Amino acid sequence: MTPDERWLAATWPFVREHLPSPPAPILEIGCGPLGGFVPRLRAHGYAAVGIDPQAPPGPGYHQTVFEQYTPAEPVAGVIACTSLHHVTGLDDVLDRMAAAVTPGGVAVVVEWARERFDDATAQWCFARLPAGGDGWLHRHRDAWQASGRPWDDYTQIWSQDDHLHTGQDIMRGLRARFDTCLAEEGPYFFCDLPGVTAADEQAAIDSGDIQANGIRYVGRKPVTP
Repeated sequence: MTPDERWLAATWPFVREHLPSPPAPILEIGCGPLGGFVPRLRAHGYAAVGIDPQAPPGPGYHQTVFEQYTPAEPVAGVIACTSLHHVTGLDDVLDRMAAAVTPGGVAVVVEWARERFDDATAQWCFARLPAGGDGWLHRHRDAWQASGRPWDDYTQIWSQDDHLHTGQDIMRGLRARFDTCLAEEGPYFFCDLPGVTAADEQAAIDSGDIQANGIRYVGRKPVTP
């Protein structure tokens, strides 16, 4: 099982728990080449659509960026799983996200608080990476070591070059557009660390060894009179 497959399997129960009942129409922003949660949603009877430039071919997918997609009608729920921290215009995407949901509909978001990826957290992750891998953690470990810079300096340059949004900005934008039902912090890296479970990472968070980089958010679009 690849890290992306592990991530989808580990995150699906949270996503499913907070969606309306099928056959509600659901839109996933940034479903990726594996199709994100769309296969699971469709298997459970949802009218699910996935949006991503790298979305797989076939019905239910649109190979485009969310900024260029307009649903035929508002959906009952929208999912954004690690797709908001790297969008070009965060406010524009969040506006479109809120507009896509019918009043009373839900937004289920799983995200990364990149500003909490500090030196201690990075070292904890790097110590658990398998040898010879080529995942995103491997690439940034190697680039950081080659740079000769302190970790905080490296991550500042990285976030600027890649235009990464902070978890704080994402949460601020979501709270401005949705009524918050749930907002919690927790594990984020375990799927990229073979042999490490979400419980292992949570234990390291609880002990203060690392910071919680994961964000889980559920909001409901206000119903106006």
